[in-house]
Amino acid sequence: MVSAYREGDTVVVLLPARMSKGEEEHWVAEMLSRLQRSETRRRSPARTSDAALLTRCEELSGRYLDNDAEPTSVRWVPPMRTRWASCTPTEGTIRVSERLRDVPSWVLDYVLVHELAHLRVPGHGKDFWELVHRYPKSERAMGYLEGISAAAGLGIGVEE
Repeated sequence: MVSAYREGDTVVVLLPARMSKGEEEHWVAEMLSRLQRSETRRRSPARTSDAALLTRCEELSGRYLDNDAEPTSVRWVPPMRTRWASCTPTEGTIRVSERLRDVPSWVLDYVLVHELAHLRVPGHGKDFWELVHRYPKSERAMGYLEGISAAAGLGIGVEE
């Protein structure tokens, strides 16, 4: 069995010991290609610009929040020390940490839904979480973010 995964900035390819040098070269190239395709497919197009981020927020607001959460601006910002994103409801602005540019699209979508929900309900009370949990991958995304934070020693929590 052949498999590949990332460990930090390194790609690890696991191969059976019985393979010839030619087979190893073939499978390393093949697995690098597969890993690249998989990672590209998982990334959100919203990572490309602030405008794309705003467009994604509009789509998510329509799908999960009855088109009732309209930010005035959404932008990528340098990595925040204690959070993944932030929202100023009185101004309608959302800021998203650059740390999230390369997470899977469903994780970024969760963070955006979370911040959009703040435009309707400030704080983290019951009404807020009812809105956030309309996004079906909320729990999964929260676990993913907790894992990233723990692995990197960031200390960024996910409130609930």
